[in-house]
Amino acid sequence: MEEVTHVYFVPGLAADVSIFEYIELPVDKYRMYTIPWKIPQENETIQNYAQRMCKEVMHTNSVLVGVSFGGVIVQEMSKYLRVKKLIVISSVKNKHELPTRMKLVRKTKAYKIFPTSIISKINNWEKLAFGDFAKKRAAMYQKYLSINDKRYLDWAIKNIVCWDQETSLPGIVHIHGDKDIVFPIANIKNCITVEKGTHVMIINRARWFNKNLPEIIEN
Repeated sequence: MEEVTHVYFVPGLAADVSIFEYIELPVDKYRMYTIPWKIPQENETIQNYAQRMCKEVMHTNSVLVGVSFGGVIVQEMSKYLRVKKLIVISSVKNKHELPTRMKLVRKTKAYKIFPTSIISKINNWEKLAFGDFAKKRAAMYQKYLSINDKRYLDWAIKNIVCWDQETSLPGIVHIHGDKDIVFPIANIKNCITVEKGTHVMIINRARWFNKNLPEIIEN
């Protein structure tokens, strides 16, 4: 009997694990698990937070997959686990891949005044949208961006812009869309490029991932 590979998925900043609802891996070879966000403790370091997330990983030699800020977290988690493969999607592998605007936010400490208290109170995104396309996108945000705890948002925004990883981890696999406006591909080195892939391609390009992820995991 062929050995089963255990694959753990961590969503993007403020996103619910439902962003992985369209991802399907062959059931004879893989078991899929999702790790939801935890509320950070007061002044918790990203390292300590990653160690708490590691407690959800029940298998050795598993695969970690992280999207966006989840990609940063799985990199931190991998420092405490033995992993078969580390995969980041729509993310960054070190602080130098962060866009200029995020580096500026870090330098000026503008993340301290980000209006997370307002975001945390939004419970109907569609009211903020105009036009059909905007309403459709707002409905998507409403569905997937459901982690609106102010403490979590403050912590996550600070930790993405202030992430201090100097060099990329060895063996990491990076999948990135060439139309990603959150982390523009111009700043990204050594990645598998998804043509016309946006920052939310884990949702709207799920077919690409279902086709290619097994090969990426095994190679």
